[in-house]
Amino acid sequence: MDFRFGERFDEWKKIQSKNCRIVIGARSAVFAPLSNIGIIIIDEEHDDSYKSETVPKYDAKEVADYLAFQNDIPFVLGSATPDIKTYYEALNGKIQLLTLKERVSKSGLPNIEIVDMREELATGNKTVFSRKLYYAMKEAIKNKEQIMLFLNRRGYSTFVMCRDCGYVVKCEDCDVSMTYHMDENRLICHYCGRAKNVMTVCPACGKKNIRYFGSGTQKIEMEIKKYFPEASVVRMDVDTTRVKNGHEKILSKFRDEKIDILLGTQMISKGHDFSNVTLVGILAADSSINIGDYRANEKTYELLTQMSGRAGRGDKKGTAIIQTYMPDEFSIEAAKEQNYTKFYNTEINLREKLNYPPFCDIIISVISGKKEEIVKSEANRLYELLHTSFHAYMPVPAPISKINGEYRWRILIKEIANEEILSEFYEKISSFRKDQNSEIKVSVDVNPNNML
Repeated sequence: MDFRFGERFDEWKKIQSKNCRIVIGARSAVFAPLSNIGIIIIDEEHDDSYKSETVPKYDAKEVADYLAFQNDIPFVLGSATPDIKTYYEALNGKIQLLTLKERVSKSGLPNIEIVDMREELATGNKTVFSRKLYYAMKEAIKNKEQIMLFLNRRGYSTFVMCRDCGYVVKCEDCDVSMTYHMDENRLICHYCGRAKNVMTVCPACGKKNIRYFGSGTQKIEMEIKKYFPEASVVRMDVDTTRVKNGHEKILSKFRDEKIDILLGTQMISKGHDFSNVTLVGILAADSSINIGDYRANEKTYELLTQMSGRAGRGDKKGTAIIQTYMPDEFSIEAAKEQNYTKFYNTEINLREKLNYPPFCDIIISVISGKKEEIVKSEANRLYELLHTSFHAYMPVPAPISKINGEYRWRILIKEIANEEILSEFYEKISSFRKDQNSEIKVSVDVNPNNML
């Protein structure tokens, strides 16, 4: 039974009436009403989507672990790029480590090459395609082989700026730059959805030197059509998959080899198995490194390794070309070598020195509201309540300090979040909420996936 499609109630009743023996689904499937569970398997266990970021907040892996303990059954976590915490626990004997030495299909791993885009620029190549990737794409198209291109930014341009005064068009309700979408010819905020018309005159200095910077998937799609007119291309991102069964329609056409080039964001990076894909191009490998999150290196390694792994899954040898301005970053080097152990050893040493998970837990309290002074005041009041008992840092504006018209301040705590610590923490949060200002909201998350 597949929890992702069809009417959930019907699926639920089938499970409850014992008409199916296997339940496959997303994180909510962990609550399926199975009466005699024999095994729980979580594939791609490193994926952030197993943790719910909205109320009720829960981690499906933790729920599954509890169910396995209650029912005394095996609990399997599978991944080619394990979560750092999971691997740490395996190496320290908390869970058993089982290693697969080769692909199931017996096909070899792809050849991975790194291109330094600084050198491309220095030699006059200002396009989004390095020379190596361009000629590799030409060769694959000539041989009637398929290509997957990855860029983790949708839209046409990532921000719009006045070149005279430096003004950047930002969302009025969120502290983020707006993205230009050519299909709609509008500027759109990817956090709250606010849209506005494209401007030709700078509202700050009155001049007309408005320019579009950065490349999103829409722009890359146009560049592909310009440089590879002989090839068919489809773009797969949030904008092109809004319609019902949008994902399946695109993937089915690609699987049937009716599309030469599949361009997409994270949604194409994992779990897909196309035997005719011989080339993968990763266009901005360093875009996830400087995101202000202690897991940035881990996320970068995961993305590059998972995306590279889409190449050469059939009889033909695969190649992945990684384009970056930061070729010496250890996460990128380790991904090139497909060496998880090398990456893990470097990353775990950094985490230990800086006291980040798995050597502690991170608890984040976000205080939000329409009036910044009230938000700041309440954040300071909550800090006074917490810092005497916990290793709490002073409240500061969140990295994205405003979303959907609400200002956001956060308090970060580093502790080993055992049952006793969490119980005391939530007691203090409950005490604070009894007399908190009605104009603010308090959100709490333990080991959040998103630190922004």
